[in-house]
Amino acid sequence: MRSDLIKSGVDRTPHKALLKALGVTDSEMHKPFIAVVCAASDYVPGHAHLHEISRQVKDGIRNAGGVPFEFFTIGVCDGLAMNHRGMRYSLASRELICDSIEVMLTAHPLDGIVFIPNCDKIVPGMIMAAARMNLPSIFVSGGPMNPGRVQGKRVGYNEIYEAIGQYSNGTIGDDVLLDYENNACPTCGSCSGMYTANSMNCLTEAIGLSMPKSGTEPAVNAARRRLAKETGERIVELVKQNICAKDIITKKNMMNALATDMAIGASSNTVLHLLAIAHEAGVDISLDDIDNKSKTTPQLSKLNPASDIFITDLNDVGGIQSVIKELAKGGHVDTSVLTVSGTQADRIAKAPNADGTIIHTCENPIRKDGGLAILSGNLAENGSVVKQGAVKPEMMDFTGTAKVFDGEQAACDAILNNVIIPGDVVVIRYEGPKGGPGMPEMLAPTAAIVGKGLDGSVALITDGRFSGASRGAAVGHVSPEAADGGLIAYVENGDKIHINIPARSIELLVDDETIAQRKAKGVNAPVRQLDGYLKRYAKLVTSSNTGAVFED
Repeated sequence: MRSDLIKSGVDRTPHKALLKALGVTDSEMHKPFIAVVCAASDYVPGHAHLHEISRQVKDGIRNAGGVPFEFFTIGVCDGLAMNHRGMRYSLASRELICDSIEVMLTAHPLDGIVFIPNCDKIVPGMIMAAARMNLPSIFVSGGPMNPGRVQGKRVGYNEIYEAIGQYSNGTIGDDVLLDYENNACPTCGSCSGMYTANSMNCLTEAIGLSMPKSGTEPAVNAARRRLAKETGERIVELVKQNICAKDIITKKNMMNALATDMAIGASSNTVLHLLAIAHEAGVDISLDDIDNKSKTTPQLSKLNPASDIFITDLNDVGGIQSVIKELAKGGHVDTSVLTVSGTQADRIAKAPNADGTIIHTCENPIRKDGGLAILSGNLAENGSVVKQGAVKPEMMDFTGTAKVFDGEQAACDAILNNVIIPGDVVVIRYEGPKGGPGMPEMLAPTAAIVGKGLDGSVALITDGRFSGASRGAAVGHVSPEAADGGLIAYVENGDKIHINIPARSIELLVDDETIAQRKAKGVNAPVRQLDGYLKRYAKLVTSSNTGAVFED
């Protein structure tokens, strides 16, 4: 066992003395040592209950004859980080999480790992660490929050931001806004829609790294605690069988996850994270693979923020395994692949069939292609991403007039102050991985557009990214980004931009001669005063089309 590096032989007596200072007994020295990597936090609602999830995991490890050792990672709540400098640290935290786990598990060699994430960047950061360490590994998330209820209607987190737009319009008053504040987030757990956290937890299950229902079982349910205990028991078996992370993070498993991604209309951030995970695991996945999967995979579920159906509803009808079961009927996934609990075929055999309402059948899909689309053109030569499953039909092929902003806040102010009108394309630049830096999310401007009632007549493009809670004709991840000299840096107010999602294209309708003249003049990029980690991050990070990973 790998833990023998610290507990086997006479020359490891000093190490064993330190372990005994922790209370480890002689009999435990002969058992598997299991790391429990937990992202519990007192001020992230998605993580506030992870101490309890971890306790159940550790009980399960002991039940199965292992010895658990828990340590903790950082975790940014994107909601609390939104609209201020903190959001620049959100994506950047992914690499820190991965690196810190490498440090801990190399300095303290153990035999297997249980990862307990819940939100946004923590999930992919941990999967990247699992690939890097390549030990027996399994995940159990903290589970989703229940939907809120405001004015008699179930709501998710995105509706709070949209309510701000309604409030600025005078459509709602102080009492309704306070109702949102008090009731939109009623429990612990990852925010209740198919936002990035829930998307990544669902895709972790689809890859095969977590047990069935890990992606969808609500945070407050007793079944979530039992699942955590079963996960703790399962890791000991994975250690005995020597089934390691990269035995599961394969090209076939990743393609299954991509098919699931398209079927459930997941967050556009999944593109960034799946590319980064593939890079860490040495799996060849590109934007072309993602778009090809999108073109051939039907969307079977449409959840909040794109509808009034929530992830807890998906859980009630079978969850991700039922989605994969339906995809398998259409030949969209490979069920022979290995997971942490048998083959994928073993898992879906126990899953309910698609109910036809929350999970549509392949014969009667919500749409014939996937929930995400990759757009290319002169404005995004290396690609861009749109959550097409959350775009209104009238915005699928749209030509509009550019209104350009060198940063998110100026765009938000313009939207809320009625500067943006029907027919506009809001262009937010210098918010990419390097230019942001950190590629901050754009939930506030997209939600303000919806709240103002403009989501059927205004588009938004950015070299930044969007919250999974965003909806509307919002095209992100534009690459090359403005800070790398991408064409988005040379767009001017009044330019025409054509977004054609069915044709997978995004074009600046300006002639080549004019573009050349603009490039000759150069640009006045905003100056960022960077220090600390962000300064190092900006120097090392690569483009969004490669997953915004660090340079090799």
